[in-house]
Amino acid sequence: MSLRAKHVVVTGGGSGAGAEIAHGFVKAGAKVTIMGRNAEKLEAQNLPYQVCDVSDPAAIFAAFDAARQEQGPISVVIANAGATESVPFSKMTPKAFNANLAVNLTGVAFSFQAALNDMKSAGWGRMIAIASTAGLKGYPYVTGYCAAKHGVVGLTKSLSVELARTGITVNAICPGFLETPMLNRSIENIMAKTGMDQETAAGKLREINPQNRFVQPREVAETALWLCSDGAVSINGHALSLSGGEV
Repeated sequence: MSLRAKHVVVTGGGSGAGAEIAHGFVKAGAKVTIMGRNAEKLEAQNLPYQVCDVSDPAAIFAAFDAARQEQGPISVVIANAGATESVPFSKMTPKAFNANLAVNLTGVAFSFQAALNDMKSAGWGRMIAIASTAGLKGYPYVTGYCAAKHGVVGLTKSLSVELARTGITVNAICPGFLETPMLNRSIENIMAKTGMDQETAAGKLREINPQNRFVQPREVAETALWLCSDGAVSINGHALSLSGGEV
């Protein structure tokens, strides 16, 4: 399947894996719109963009409508936007829990819904959620994040069956610890709470991966591109673990 001239929307596209994914699809010939909350970061990617807070469904639909007007019907959605905060469950507030769900789960659901009619009309589409190994297993101190990412995996499995005969596939990519700004914040949090130096704190996270390495954003981008290829037409409803064997 050639991606030439297909319109791809990448949420959370201003940095990290989202930016890597966006540029990978541009190299493959696609038209790409990136979305995120920070206009400065989006502009730095030198790609068409829409400012959008995915925790607000109304903002999602408005941004997708604007993207559609600029670059045409949407063929692929990469729901990459996400956020997390480390806190013991006993101290997690309802506000923080709901914020996790809004960004990491609700944002995925309505990003998919915002492009659904375009894909149905074309008889072809790819919905790809960038979830996490936190959608496949539990981690301490990020219960809200894990709950949301498990929800993304459930959404993926359910929606893939519902849309199976429409030409649309729905899958989730579940990386382990990705070498992105979010990882840097996790390392800083460990340093602040334990007094470890940066390398020791990074090593504690790195060793969770049986390969003793951090997953690279490029790996996520290449997996997303493969899911849009003819070779992946039967890959539907999967949560693909990119974790070196952790999950």
